[in-house]
Amino acid sequence: MPPATNCLTSPDDAIVESAVVKISFLCFELSDNSLARAWLLARALSNRYEVELIGPCRGAGIWPPLKETSITVKRYPWSRLPMYLSTMRQMAREIDGDILFACKPRLTSFGLGLLAKRLTGKPLIVDIDDWELGFFYHTDFWGKLGRFLNLSNPNGLPYTWLMERLTGRADAIVVSNRFLQNCFSGELIYHARDTTELDPARFDPGPLRKKLGLENKKAVMFLGTPRSHKGMDDLLEALQLTKTPDVQLVFVGVDDNHKLRRIENPEIKKRLTLVGKVPFDELGAYLSAADILAIPQRETTDTVGQMPAKIFDAMAMAKPIISSRVSDIPEVLGDCGYLIDPGDARQLAQTIDHIFANPDEARLKGEKARERCRSLYDIKTAEEQLVRLIESLTS
Repeated sequence: MPPATNCLTSPDDAIVESAVVKISFLCFELSDNSLARAWLLARALSNRYEVELIGPCRGAGIWPPLKETSITVKRYPWSRLPMYLSTMRQMAREIDGDILFACKPRLTSFGLGLLAKRLTGKPLIVDIDDWELGFFYHTDFWGKLGRFLNLSNPNGLPYTWLMERLTGRADAIVVSNRFLQNCFSGELIYHARDTTELDPARFDPGPLRKKLGLENKKAVMFLGTPRSHKGMDDLLEALQLTKTPDVQLVFVGVDDNHKLRRIENPEIKKRLTLVGKVPFDELGAYLSAADILAIPQRETTDTVGQMPAKIFDAMAMAKPIISSRVSDIPEVLGDCGYLIDPGDARQLAQTIDHIFANPDEARLKGEKARERCRSLYDIKTAEEQLVRLIESLTS
């Protein structure tokens, strides 16, 4: 347990006395991949403060890549309304952090934070890393109506709509991209990465490439849950359009019941390598096995308010990156990657061919991407931003 008073070093090296010793990160759902952002923010502050992750958890347990995290995790049962209200009240009474940090404007995180703030008067920060309503709006009229009438789901459309309109009640707002900053204002903090851990010099790709059957293959990797709005279908089409021989499409993060595992076309199937969710501490090894990282986001309501975290993984690992002109991707990559128009599978295939035909150019772009990540998007940068924010709330 840290001492009651914590000495913090501000960016100008002045020693500042702070009474804050603990920050409680209120998670939307511990069994969901949204835990990654909450964990990242908590880890960025773990050198300065005591931190913990709190949230509801479904029967499957904590999101697999973070099951072994060293950060304290407090889980509560997920249930539908009205039963979940009693769980919320219990959580609000048991949260003992000096700062409340709600991750996502959802009832199970920000709604909990508003309740705890009302009971305790403690400062509340809300982190908005996606346009949550955009996920609901990507459907037709009847789909929207059905989602709006789903009143038993605590994270359904009506409650998410309400939470987004109450973000002004937080003491501070953090966002992950400029679209969200325009919508909600707040401090822009991108998904950062520890570039000392994600360092290509630490990994030998040979053993894993052999294990995955990628010897003598040209591996184009997609990292994360493959979905249409993330360009999964465009990658499958580009695989058939590319003129480069021996291209193998590697999906890392595929659930056992995902439709990719049910593809029957033998010509496509033999050119796919499917890997389940991997622990965060194995991420660098898998990235090292890739020749190209592909993040071909489509332009939909799901993606305009989203900045893919996997871009920062690829940058840290000095990989050639193909992505699309959506959200902040062009600004983050600068001239260190290859940009295509969203939804253009032919252009994606041509870019894959170009990279394999120009390996020296691709290598230099990858090296520049890593240097850009180290200077702008390292976890130390996020730590400094977050410490300044917390200092402003407690000064």
